[in-house]
Amino acid sequence: MFRVIDFVVLIRLVAVGTTVLTLLLYAFIERCFPQVLTMVRPFTLAPTIALVLTFLLTSKWISRRIWKIARFFNGSLYPDLNGVWEGEIVFEDGKGRLQARAVIRQFLLNTEIDMHTETARSSTLEATPVINSGQFKLYYTYSTKPKEPGYGTYTGSTIFDIRLIADGKKKSFELSGYYYTDRATRGRTRLRQISSDTNSDVSFY
Repeated sequence: MFRVIDFVVLIRLVAVGTTVLTLLLYAFIERCFPQVLTMVRPFTLAPTIALVLTFLLTSKWISRRIWKIARFFNGSLYPDLNGVWEGEIVFEDGKGRLQARAVIRQFLLNTEIDMHTETARSSTLEATPVINSGQFKLYYTYSTKPKEPGYGTYTGSTIFDIRLIADGKKKSFELSGYYYTDRATRGRTRLRQISSDTNSDVSFY
């Protein structure tokens, strides 16, 4: 099982980055501002640099840029799923299908999915990006609240396969997988990414 970023890798990056930047900054101060060396020591610089690096690596805006650059050089890294998705939910019992829309907000350390249909809306209990036998997948467990007040909340789970679909010259990601709920219902959900904007309203009501 593989998350978007391994905590061990993240800690090592912060540790190495802190050491390198601390030494470089101290050398710069020693060369350009020797008069302040009595007030500055490497161990006083390191905590501040570590804090800044941790903040940058875990912030959404910076991490997505680092992520994009890293995937440019290594396409085997997990894809950026942030954005608006549209598709449908097909019921296995043959009772029809529903139009579905979702917004995925993905960070290096967590993933959130807000999914909406005409009759219900779902919020994330757990969403885990994984690479299984070289295949990108997204394990998704959710809580669904129906639109009708008389229907109770229920939970479900889906294992999404992630595929890159080519439509002419345009390429987009697709999520597809079977879902199961604690109401003994099941079916298939298929979504395609149409935008990278995570601030869009995809609700039906």
